[in-house]
Amino acid sequence: MMGSKKIVFAFLILTTTLTFGQGKTKEIGFITDNDLYTSSKNDMYYTNGLELFYRFLSKNENEKINKKITEFRVGQYIYNPRYINIEARNRNNRPFAGYLFAEAGRSFFYQSESVLKTDFQLGYMGPNAFGRQMQEAFHHTIGYKEVFGWENQVHNALGIQAHALYSKKLLKNEPNEFADLHFQTEANVGTIFTGVSAGFLTRLGFKKLLPIYDSNLHDASVSSQAQYNVREFYFYAIPSINYQFYDATIEGSMFSNTSPVTFELIPWRFNAEFGLKFRHNSFNMSYSFIYHGKELESHDMTGSFYGSIRLGYLLK
Repeated sequence: MMGSKKIVFAFLILTTTLTFGQGKTKEIGFITDNDLYTSSKNDMYYTNGLELFYRFLSKNENEKINKKITEFRVGQYIYNPRYINIEARNRNNRPFAGYLFAEAGRSFFYQSESVLKTDFQLGYMGPNAFGRQMQEAFHHTIGYKEVFGWENQVHNALGIQAHALYSKKLLKNEPNEFADLHFQTEANVGTIFTGVSAGFLTRLGFKKLLPIYDSNLHDASVSSQAQYNVREFYFYAIPSINYQFYDATIEGSMFSNTSPVTFELIPWRFNAEFGLKFRHNSFNMSYSFIYHGKELESHDMTGSFYGSIRLGYLLK
């Protein structure tokens, strides 16, 4: 009898270890952007975005790197002028535009808590991106106002994009469990967007902050190590300066000049992003408020803002 109890106990320990002692090496989720997430009266410029993502832990044999993560995304961005009523259909202060893309990327999270993220996109801007169909269907579904002016959208252009982000932790000799500071810079190069930006990012934790290589700040929650009762909840902010060399959703395709409505860029902009990020074991979620400075010279043109909601779920 005693031997049977030991066997049963050992079996339960083994089962528990196999069930709960495994890491969460994959994550699936989506990101939805909309200016209506900040105000029911705000519907202009970058008006809607949707991305679906899947990421997983990659093989790593570099001692200086804590994690390598591979990621795939598909997404769509939609842009509008300020006024979309029938009276303003032929006096747009920004072009209508859609951008549809697929993306593959690799992220490197260093033991020093520096981060390097790289990704590449292939997509389409213009009618082939189905921005008009998506916006009209969304407005119809939620009972929002009808949109006029999509006949003036920028023409089709092939999108080939490369993007890189580098973040470096500062003040490492003065550790603080509830606050940190990072210098962050990123660059986009391609046939749709080309620009660079730099700024300072800070986290202020309501709980003790996780290291950057385990935090959802830059999407590093996946891990080969078993994680028990993980909690993450913090406020973050990143003001930045952006220099935009090119934006096809404003200027039209770099290979043709046939779009009916285009504008010249204002290259220097001040941008800002802040919000809350939260994790409870396998669930990641966040809400962000994002401000973009004035992008072009046009009547009634101002800076703009929108909200971004992200939900993710970690898998074994």
